[in-house]
Amino acid sequence: MKLSTAIAIGSGGFIGAILRYLVELNVPHTQIPISTLSVNLLGSFILGSLFAIFPKLHISAHLKSLLSTGMMGAFTTYSTFALQSFLLIDKGEYVSAVINMSLNLFGTVLFAGFGFILFEKILKERIL
Repeated sequence: MKLSTAIAIGSGGFIGAILRYLVELNVPHTQIPISTLSVNLLGSFILGSLFAIFPKLHISAHLKSLLSTGMMGAFTTYSTFALQSFLLIDKGEYVSAVINMSLNLFGTVLFAGFGFILFEKILKERIL
């Protein structure tokens, strides 16, 4: 990877992380994590929109990297999952799309729980 590409992605990541933080600060906390849902829905919409717009515009690869991998990647990686799943459906690869969506949805919840339980146990043993 070229340094200029890394700088573009890092700059976009900085912007995306700040935007995500601003959403977290400004969306009311409820029983359902609406701020995360908002970020995931908005990020998915923006990334899908960008990928529809990119072929129509003559923008640099660096700007594409800044906006997609950098900004949307830091704002929400869920948007990448959503776009990849949509593209599988759009190509008619329904089985692959369902497998991808199922593994991402259930796998990430299971892994989050596994990590939480594992480190909760490790920390209890080390502290107590």
